[in-house]
Amino acid sequence: MPQVSVIVPAFRVTAYIKDAIDSILGQTFQDFEILVVNDCCPDTEALERVLQTYHSRIVYLKLQKNSGPSTARNAGILASKSPYIALLDADDLWEPNYLEVQLEILDSDPGIDILYCDARIFGDTPSVGQTNMELNPSDGEVTFSSLISLTCNVGVFVTGRRAIFLKAGLFEAGRRRAEDFDLWLRVIKAGGRIAYHRRVLVRSRRRADSASANEEGMLVADLEVCEKARRTLQLTDDELAAMDRQILQWNAKLELARGKSALDSGRMADAARHLERAYAYFKTPKLAVVSALARIAPRLLSWAHRRKAGRYGL
Repeated sequence: MPQVSVIVPAFRVTAYIKDAIDSILGQTFQDFEILVVNDCCPDTEALERVLQTYHSRIVYLKLQKNSGPSTARNAGILASKSPYIALLDADDLWEPNYLEVQLEILDSDPGIDILYCDARIFGDTPSVGQTNMELNPSDGEVTFSSLISLTCNVGVFVTGRRAIFLKAGLFEAGRRRAEDFDLWLRVIKAGGRIAYHRRVLVRSRRRADSASANEEGMLVADLEVCEKARRTLQLTDDELAAMDRQILQWNAKLELARGKSALDSGRMADAARHLERAYAYFKTPKLAVVSALARIAPRLLSWAHRRKAGRYGL
């Protein structure tokens, strides 16, 4: 039985998956199995040509319909044989010592159920070269409240004990955004312990066509996860208070994102409505001016917005 099962969901990643698998095979720790889960890729023939090179090194699972990364990861976890699960998206990469470091920490502290590290960003984003913890720091103990308030930010590039994935109920089938956030909340409420360290062991690719690149979609998903947690989990008063504070902020950010979208498409009445709602929370001078112009001088704002290509920094 291998010590760790590496789960790699595959959908529209044919151009990247070779590098991802090579980064697994190049690990200093070699006691693993690799499960690649084809989430009904539209270019399955091309994907399978790439994977043919690795046929003796991977377990290949092929889903019958596209159901999203949650279902794909669940299929891999359920088919796995190891006490540890490591998640790697097919467009990301591991540093050669990723598994060695992660397994050493997990083996030395049986109380840790899920462990995450830092990741350096590359790809299609202004954040190239920065790390995940520089942009989204983690501070203090990982608790339900610190997850909700974003004091701790757990990425999907984790290694954890298979038992806690099962105990928490796996990823929510069919959820395509914020599925990891939803699971980590349930891990904590199931009695699991999440820990982190700051070594940069992952290279995290940013793509303009990824689900996480859609700001409005991600905010809607985060809010859905909060409402689900309120319905389905037994929360303390402090946890509910932390959630309510974060819901207010995310709703305001959603109004701001929708206001920007309305500005970009010239829907000035919609822009005024959304930006005024965002201003009620953020109270920034720039937002006050833009929301007022959208209401009283929409043509002037539209002209200025086009002239500056939308660079208001809202």
